[in-house]
Amino acid sequence: MTFLAAAIQMAAASDKAANLERAERLLRLAAARGANLAALPEMFNWRGKRSEEAAAAEPLSGESISRMSRVARELQIHLVAGSIAERAPGQPRNYNTSVLIGPNGSILAAYRKIHLFDIDLPGRVTAHESDVKIPGTEIVNVPTALGMIGLTICYDLRFPELFRRLVFSGTQIITLPSAFTFPTGEAHWETLIRARAIENQVYMLAPAQFGPNPHGFNDYGNSMIVDPWGRVLARAADQEGVVIAPIDLDYQERVRRELPALSHARLRSEKV
Repeated sequence: MTFLAAAIQMAAASDKAANLERAERLLRLAAARGANLAALPEMFNWRGKRSEEAAAAEPLSGESISRMSRVARELQIHLVAGSIAERAPGQPRNYNTSVLIGPNGSILAAYRKIHLFDIDLPGRVTAHESDVKIPGTEIVNVPTALGMIGLTICYDLRFPELFRRLVFSGTQIITLPSAFTFPTGEAHWETLIRARAIENQVYMLAPAQFGPNPHGFNDYGNSMIVDPWGRVLARAADQEGVVIAPIDLDYQERVRRELPALSHARLRSEKV
């Protein structure tokens, strides 16, 4: 089975209406180019001051996911609605949540980011995601007409045990909506994505934010699609746009058959 997947690169800011309009335009472009699966970056609908995030957060039934559901239904595509700040009832903090939407517009799965990005690089980057976010606790994958899709978000990339558990439960395609900082992205983004693809023999679909962001540093961009052999099939330039590549599950099966490393695994942790 072969189909086309699209990774969408954006530079989202604090104007939610403009971000949603831009996301829809890019999704329409992806569908026009033949994509059956499209993925938006982390926090595609709003990026602003952390002090304003509570007001921008939404339930999954809110404006952003509802609009993406309508777009997926109209375009007849599977859509990973990047991630949004999902309001957690009764909590002062929100979840960072990625949503998989089917071609009929229904929500197939929602994944709440497990690993939150807290870092201090003096003079370069200070970010404390846990100040405004609650960590999730559950791994999420779901069978679809396009294969088994597993959901992750950004900083999760540094935790290979999560990807291993996804693959041992049948995942074939892993999505990674991201907003990697420039310093860490330049050093590790491609290396880690290719490593996760190679060691798990999966397709990695990694849409990202790029350019200056509201937190005072730059995002790396370089949205990419990587195959189970670790080849970069598509990479975005330093601008908003769409990159597309084929997902060939027959090829993936051949890679796994000819280099059966997954079946040789002796250690299978039960902990995330």
